[in-house]
Amino acid sequence: MIRAWLVAALAMMTLQASAEVFTYVDAHGNRVYTDQPHGNAKRVPIATSNRMSANPTAAAPLTTAKKSPEQPLFHYDMLRILVPEPDATIRSSAGEIIVSVTSEPGLQKGHRYRLLLDGQATGEPGLTPVFPLTNIDRGSHNLSVEILDAEGRTVERTANQPFHMLRISLAQKRQVKPCAADDYGVRPECPLKDKPPEPKNPFLRFF
Repeated sequence: MIRAWLVAALAMMTLQASAEVFTYVDAHGNRVYTDQPHGNAKRVPIATSNRMSANPTAAAPLTTAKKSPEQPLFHYDMLRILVPEPDATIRSSAGEIIVSVTSEPGLQKGHRYRLLLDGQATGEPGLTPVFPLTNIDRGSHNLSVEILDAEGRTVERTANQPFHMLRISLAQKRQVKPCAADDYGVRPECPLKDKPPEPKNPFLRFF
């Protein structure tokens, strides 16, 4: 009897994908399953298979919401520092310099200029292309300008452009160009207190 059930189980496993299955009892009293009609064999109804895929998600993959790609940064054809010129020498006793920049095309909506001195921002980004700087230490320095978009991303940036600051003292200025009588009180290096007294007319002593 056990042997008959084993045969039946194997038959069901091997013939599960067939269109029809038949069964009958052979001459030895054993029940036989086959896919071929045989004498008084009877058709065996087979339930629809309920097997599932080994990977349930393979048949219906989950779709994730795609992130909208970031808008590409706007490209400027040209961005450069007009003043001072590269490697320029600036002479200023107060360390003053005016930096002027330009771009092509002009500054776009939401964009701002920012000036960098030796890699450090000189102030908040703004719309003006002119940057007055004061009290720059004597010596060599590097200027660069960048354009930022509304999100603070760097759109364009120039390479470092060197310049040299010469802070001449008042005494050095007087040495280069001595103070004339009309310069006192006019030129910063020629204060009125340093103006020498005017020589007296010797003929006035007799009056």
